[in-house]
Amino acid sequence: MLENDRKEEQQRKASERYYNRQKAAEVERPDKKLRREIIRPLTEAQPIERRLIFLEPGDGLALKRIMGKSDLVGISYLELGLLAARPVCRIRIMSPFGRPEGYGTGFLVGPNLMLTNNHVLYTAELARKSFAEFEFEQDINGQQKTSKSFDLRPDEVFVTDPDMDFTLVSVAPVTTEGIRLTNYGLLRLVEDTGKVLNGEYVSIIQHPEGGLKQCCLRENEVVDIFDNWLHYMTDTQPGASGSPVFNDQWLVVGLHHSGVPMKDAQGNILKTDGQLYRENIDDSSTIAWVANEGIRISRIFQALESRSKNEPMAAEALRRLRSHGTGPIGPAIITAPEPTPGAAMELGELPKEHYHLADGYNPDFLGSLHHLPLPRLADNLQSKIAKLKDGGEILTYLHFSIVMNADRKLAFYTAANINGKELEKIKRDRDKWYFDPRLDQKYQAGPKLYEGNPLDRGHLVRRLDPCWGPNAKEAGEDTFHFTNCSPQHERLNQHDWLEVEDYILKTADNANVQISVFTGPVFREDDMIYRDEYLLPADFWKVVTFVNKNGKLNATAYLRTQKNYLESMEFFDDEFKTWQVPVTQVEALTGLSFSLPTDADPMARAATGKSLKSQRSNIRRIRSAADIML
Repeated sequence: MLENDRKEEQQRKASERYYNRQKAAEVERPDKKLRREIIRPLTEAQPIERRLIFLEPGDGLALKRIMGKSDLVGISYLELGLLAARPVCRIRIMSPFGRPEGYGTGFLVGPNLMLTNNHVLYTAELARKSFAEFEFEQDINGQQKTSKSFDLRPDEVFVTDPDMDFTLVSVAPVTTEGIRLTNYGLLRLVEDTGKVLNGEYVSIIQHPEGGLKQCCLRENEVVDIFDNWLHYMTDTQPGASGSPVFNDQWLVVGLHHSGVPMKDAQGNILKTDGQLYRENIDDSSTIAWVANEGIRISRIFQALESRSKNEPMAAEALRRLRSHGTGPIGPAIITAPEPTPGAAMELGELPKEHYHLADGYNPDFLGSLHHLPLPRLADNLQSKIAKLKDGGEILTYLHFSIVMNADRKLAFYTAANINGKELEKIKRDRDKWYFDPRLDQKYQAGPKLYEGNPLDRGHLVRRLDPCWGPNAKEAGEDTFHFTNCSPQHERLNQHDWLEVEDYILKTADNANVQISVFTGPVFREDDMIYRDEYLLPADFWKVVTFVNKNGKLNATAYLRTQKNYLESMEFFDDEFKTWQVPVTQVEALTGLSFSLPTDADPMARAATGKSLKSQRSNIRRIRSAADIML
C-alpha cells in the first residue's frame, strides 16, 4: 500500500471514531446538535486529583489553567519548549534509488530510540534507507541552521503497529561527521494515565509538509480522551505525522497521527468553503478539518508490554523507554549531559609500539603507472615545516601521512590512501585525543585551542577513511591525533564535503574503487587571531585522485570557507558552500605542488586555451555529488 493510501486509511479510521463519539454524545444529550466539542469522555474517568500528580509543586497557576480560569504560564515555559524541541526531528523517507519521496516527524524517547507513525515508517527496509534529520529549523535571527542527519538502524530495534499507528526504531548514535545523538536529549515518556484532561490545551512540535520545525501553541484544546486515542483542535499539516503532543508541562501525552476531516450529516467530506470534497479532483489542502487525533502514550506502553514476551525487539524498546524512568515523577525532558571540566576532551597516550604499525601514505597506491608522491612545498615554506624529534619531516600513520606547519601548529597537508573495497565501519567509542610523541608538543595545537568555544576538532583525514586492512581499528584511532585536526566551527556541516569522497568511491568512473586524498587548511597572513596565540584558517581544501576505467589519472579539487562562522564566533550566513576548483587554484593558495599530469584535472581541461589566471578563477558550486565534474 502506498504511503498516501496508508495516511488516508488512518484519516478514515480517525473520522469514524470521531463521528461515532459525536453520535454517542448526542444520544446522551439529545438537546445538543452535532458539535465540535465532546463534553466529557464516555469511557475512563480522569479525576482532577490524578492530573495534579503531574504538576510542579511550585506552579501556582496550574490548577487555574486546568479549571479554565487562566491562560498564564511561567516564563520558563518558553525555555522548556526550546528544550522539548531539540529531540524532535524531520524524517526523510528515501526511495530505493536514494531520492527523497516523503517526510514525517519523529522524536527521541530513549537511548538511540525514535518514535513516529507506522504510516511514516511501516517496514524495516523503508527505515533502513531513511534518515532522522535534527535542527532543520531557523535560529533566533531567522537564518536556517545546519541540520544533522542520522542513519536509522532497524536491525537493532524496529517495532511497528499498523492499528495503533506507531513505530519505534533505533537511531545511529553518531553521524559520519562525529555529531552525537545524545546532543539532542530525549523526551521521557510516562506510562501513567491522567497526563491531560478534557478542556486543557496541548502543543505540537512538528515539521509540517516536511518544512522547517514549527510549534502550534494556539487553538489547541483537548476535546476527547477515550480508549487508545486523544482528540484535540490543534492545527497541523501533512508531514506532522509522528509529532509529539505535549501538555503544558511539556510532558508528551500523545503521538499525533491524523486529522479528522469535517463531514456533513450524510458522511460526505467537506471543504473549507462548505462544498463537498471531490476525491481525485479537489486538492487535499482544501479539506476542512474538524479535529486531530493522537495515540495515547499509556496505550503504546500497554501494546509493547503485551508483545514483549514474544518479541525481543519489543522488549528492547520497552527497556530503552524505561531506562530514564516512566513514572509521574521526573523531568519531562532529558537534556544532553552538560560537559564537565576535564571531560569535554579526554586525552590519551598510545604505546610506542602502536607507531611501528604506521605504513604512511603510499605513492604507488593507484598503481605503479600512476606514481603520485607527497605534495612538495614551495621553497619559501620549507623552513616552516615542523621537524620531528628524529630530524624527519613526515609523520606516518596507518594509510596516511602528515606534514606539519611549525608556526601554525596545524597540518600543512594530510595525504591518505582509501581502499573502498576493504573499508570497515568501526564503531566509534568515546573519543580520546592524542599528542604525537614523535613531534614536540609546541608544534601541535592541543586542548587550549578547542576548550570553551564553538570550535570542533575537525578531522582532516576523516575517521573512517583509513579503516581498512588488518589494522582497521588502529587506523581509525590514528585519526584522533591533534596533528590531524584543524579548528572548525561546530555548525559546519560536513555532509556535502564528505559526499565527494563517497561519490567517487562508490559511483564514479573509478576502476579500482581506490582513491588518494589530500586535505588541509589554507593559511593566510590575515587569518583571524585567536587567544593571542592561534591563527584560525578560514578555508579548507581537498584534492581527490583516482584512476578511471580508461586507465587515466583523474584529480578533482574542492574549497570550502568558514569565514562567516569565525567572525564574532557566530553563524549568520545561510549555508556553508563547497566549490570545485582547478587543482592549480589550490596550488596557488597553499604553495603546494601535486605533480599531476596536465590532463588529470577536468576543470583544467574545461579551461584549455585560457590564461593561467582564467583557469584558476574557474569555479563550480557543489550542492550534491551530481554537480561534480569528473
